[in-house]
Amino acid sequence: MKCHVCGSNMDPLTTDLPFKVSETTIVIVKGLPVLQCNCSEYLLEDPVLKQVEIILDNVDTSAELEVINYAA
Repeated sequence: MKCHVCGSNMDPLTTDLPFKVSETTIVIVKGLPVLQCNCSEYLLEDPVLKQVEIILDNVDTSAELEVINYAA
């Protein structure tokens, strides 16, 4: 896949990404498969994004920080 910012090829890799789910809650999803470009732009493919949405919908928002392992 080509990067929509610079046009270079995007490479698959696994990384950890933070998501802010409320004013006081941040979730770090570890081991997340992404496509990343040399210009540091990244992309979540649709099936991965759907799984992340499910993960984030089930987060306890009373916690300030939660770390969750991604499992496909």
